[in-house]
Amino acid sequence: MTEWALILGASSGFGAAVARELAHAGLNIFGVHMDRRETLPLAEEVQRQIREAGREAVFFNGNAADEAKRREVLDEIAGRPVRVLFHSLAFGSLKPVVGAEAVNQRQLEMTVDVMGNSLVYWTRDLVERKLMPRGGRIYAMTSEGGTKAIPQYGPVSAAKAVLEAHIRQLAVELAPHGITANAILAGVTDTPALRKIPGNERIAEFALARNPHGRLTRPEDIARCVSALISENTYWMTGNTIRVDGGEGTTG
Repeated sequence: MTEWALILGASSGFGAAVARELAHAGLNIFGVHMDRRETLPLAEEVQRQIREAGREAVFFNGNAADEAKRREVLDEIAGRPVRVLFHSLAFGSLKPVVGAEAVNQRQLEMTVDVMGNSLVYWTRDLVERKLMPRGGRIYAMTSEGGTKAIPQYGPVSAAKAVLEAHIRQLAVELAPHGITANAILAGVTDTPALRKIPGNERIAEFALARNPHGRLTRPEDIARCVSALISENTYWMTGNTIRVDGGEGTTG
């Protein structure tokens, strides 16, 4: 039976790159994305590229953190085994946590829910519905913000720390099911999510200066790594935060 990957955040950035790469590796792709009319062509282009690679593409446009949408997607998936779950949701508030412009409670909770807690809900439903068999692989995108403070990145930093904690817990609880869970910590990458961060130009300049390869990380770097990591031979690798940054994190 042909296996599937489920990509959360499939229309751009890391999610789009992983969807394309896993299609070339032989997996069909379920994609969940949230795009309005002006950005919908991005998702359509990713689907075209997947089909060009000879694989099936079934995409859903909606909020991946919404419970009703999650159930709708999983109902549609029913009967088709999901070999890989890739979590790359990048939607949240970029505000300070103190002061006149501080993030409010609703915004903070939304950010942590979308970028952190939603990983648990998707994983739990996949397992409970028996949609992820033994040998399943779960990957979630984190960032240095999970351990470092960056101006106006506080809500996302909290979400990334939560995400990494969830990965560790899922690794423990899913081990009896033969499913692994790992976080991927990319180097600074020029994605739509990065461009929304205040001061992103300075972040990119600093990363470029400290990366020994003399360039920023690219989405394709992450996608190729994920494609290698889904091997059956990585069954003993779980509960980690794996740096994929060309050595950027070793220099500062």
